[in-house]
Amino acid sequence: MRHPATTAFKMWAVMTLLTGLIYPLFITLISQIAMPRQAGGSLIRIGDQVIGSELIAQSFKGNGYFWPRPSAVDFNPIQPAGGSHLGPTSQKLKDAVKEKVKRWGPRFPPELIYASGSGLDPHISLETAYFQIERVAEARLIADPAQLRSLVNSLAEGYKEKYVNVLLLNHALDQRFPDQLRLTTPR
Repeated sequence: MRHPATTAFKMWAVMTLLTGLIYPLFITLISQIAMPRQAGGSLIRIGDQVIGSELIAQSFKGNGYFWPRPSAVDFNPIQPAGGSHLGPTSQKLKDAVKEKVKRWGPRFPPELIYASGSGLDPHISLETAYFQIERVAEARLIADPAQLRSLVNSLAEGYKEKYVNVLLLNHALDQRFPDQLRLTTPR
C-alpha cells in the first residue's frame, strides 16, 4: 500500500510540471506564432531602434510634444505599476493638484492632473490632446493649429469615447513636422 504523502508528492510534481512549465511554454509558442508583434510587447521601431511600446506610456519633455497623463511611478515600467495611493485627505495630493492647476489654468482636462490607475496608461482622450494643440503648435512654429487637430484625429482610436496613443502621436508629429521644433523649456 502506498503512503498518502508519496501520492501527494507525485501529484504535486506532475501539476507543477504541467502548469508551471508545459502550459506556459505552450501558450508562449502559440502567441509567438499567432501574433508575434503583440507577444513581443507591441514595440514601435524606427529602423533597428526601439522607441517604445504602444502599451506603456513614456514621459515627453518640452512644449513641442503632447504630454501623457501624469505617472505615479514616474513612467518606470520596472516598478510595480499603480496609482499614488494618496487619498482625498492627503496634503501631498492636494499640493500636487494645486501646483498642476496653477500650471494649466482654470479650465483643464482632469487627465493632465490625475494619474491613471496603472500610472502607465499610454492613451489620452481627444479632449486632452486638443487642449495641448496650442502649446505644441507654438513650440513647433506651426502657423495653423488645424494641422495638429487633423493629425490627432487621424490617429484617434475607440468607438464611443475616442482616445489617442501619445507615443504614436508624438512619433507622427516628428515625422510630419521634423524641423519645426524650437528649443522649449521642459515641463
